[in-house]
Amino acid sequence: MSFYATAEHEKERLQYFASPEGRDDLYQYNQKERRTVLEVLSDFPSVQLPFEWLVQLVPPLKTRAFSISSSPLAHPNQVHLTVSKVTWKTPYGRPRHGLCSTWLAGLDPHDSQGVYIPAWIQKGSLPPPPPELPLILIGPGTGCAPFRAFIEEREIQNMNMPTAPILFFFGCRNEKTDFLYKDLWLSQAQEGGVLSTQKGGGFFVAFSRDQPQKVYVQHKMKEQSKRIWNLLSEGAAIYIAGSSNNMPADVTSMLEEIVSEESGVSKESAARWLRSRERAGRFHIEAWS
Repeated sequence: MSFYATAEHEKERLQYFASPEGRDDLYQYNQKERRTVLEVLSDFPSVQLPFEWLVQLVPPLKTRAFSISSSPLAHPNQVHLTVSKVTWKTPYGRPRHGLCSTWLAGLDPHDSQGVYIPAWIQKGSLPPPPPELPLILIGPGTGCAPFRAFIEEREIQNMNMPTAPILFFFGCRNEKTDFLYKDLWLSQAQEGGVLSTQKGGGFFVAFSRDQPQKVYVQHKMKEQSKRIWNLLSEGAAIYIAGSSNNMPADVTSMLEEIVSEESGVSKESAARWLRSRERAGRFHIEAWS
């Protein structure tokens, strides 16, 4: 950009940004504020960058990866996604919107012409569990996506064969605005459902912002520590899905605490036991940023 700048003060500023001395200021200006290419070009209007250079320098959009949130048994020839529309503000208060999620949210589902979205289906990191395997599922927010598929699948299987119990821990900010798939979870928690206590399972939800003190899924897990340990003792598999920030580490730490207290071993021994479950294919984490 400095090469193509015609205003001297803009050229000097851009050369400073590109120098070792200007690295920190460049970070504050660009990366921390998450400026777009268009915004940077607007800040330096004298830059007449040839289009051929622009398309070579601007990186292509990255593909977006989403967990499939539907069972092929329940929805043949369909793939459902659970996508949260991303919005945030930069340190200087600039509004920002997720590119893919905002575009998806703006589509008209009633468009008579149909909307075609290029998609590639890849094998996921969470293996689908067999019906005889007890499950402990922890999925705050859109982390519930793969577990919707698991529960839909087991609901169909439950009609034709005995199925193992499922403990499902779901978390969100507010019951009124974030309780994703509420009807499905509550219906399956009723008598005969795959999350029902009659089947040995259970559904537990944490609304983190609906009371003065924050309540997360790990707090609900602590309340059900005996049931978790009983199911683990029966060979249950643990599945964790959701944000990669603090949630996986916090949930894993709570599992270590539960195993330690319920089995009477040290937390270090509990951590080793959980690692052995991971090696045996009974402990899975899928996290994303």
